[in-house]
Amino acid sequence: MSDQGSRSVSGRQYPCEICPLRPLPVFRDFEKSELAFVSKFKKGELAVDKGASVLVEGSHNAHLYTVLSGWAFRYKLLRDGRRQILNYLMPGDLIGLQGSVMGEMQHSVEALSPMLLCIFDRESLPELYRNHPGLAYDITWIASREERMLDENLLSIGRRSALERAAYLIAFIGSRARTVGLNGKQNLQIPVTQQHIADTLGLSLVHTNKTIRKLMDRKLILWRDGGCEVIDNQGLKQLAGWEGLGESRRPLI
Repeated sequence: MSDQGSRSVSGRQYPCEICPLRPLPVFRDFEKSELAFVSKFKKGELAVDKGASVLVEGSHNAHLYTVLSGWAFRYKLLRDGRRQILNYLMPGDLIGLQGSVMGEMQHSVEALSPMLLCIFDRESLPELYRNHPGLAYDITWIASREERMLDENLLSIGRRSALERAAYLIAFIGSRARTVGLNGKQNLQIPVTQQHIADTLGLSLVHTNKTIRKLMDRKLILWRDGGCEVIDNQGLKQLAGWEGLGESRRPLI
């Protein structure tokens, strides 16, 4: 991970036993032995500034991370600097698993907001697979879920209209964010720029701006300085022809 924009947090603000994410109904409960292992597996916490790189494509990193708070996005670059955003990351998401299999990262991760990450030692993964089959299944589930989300995104880019694509993307991010409590008591505010939306949907910035205005005219979203405010997530889903996440409880490492 790049040192610029990141700093270790002394000690542990959030030991695994009192993790603020674990009580959320979206996450499955740990067995007692699993919680003890994950607590040992965790090596500390890392604070990341907005705009800092969490992981860089082509790099090797000794750690895995779970997002404890904040937002980020995964992306790839072409040689001329054009960017494709692959997915968005939020609390409970695991970062860096790909590097455990491929040897080096095949994408980059950048913070959309200040973040706090739990740090895990990648060298402990073999012990996880040997001694904790439930957690091993969880890792497999997380990888399969990421594949499913990429399938949905590819379908959207390949077959939905620009308006449907934008509606799907915002509804998708909004639905995920609500499951981990990011909306609070107010309308959800997604900390993205229109350039982020354009780079996710494969549209020009001008086309994206026109599309965003159409969603605003339908009173589905508002666009503010801090990003996109979701007014009617159900309306976005209906416009996109998307039925929703279809998830029950999911793992948290």
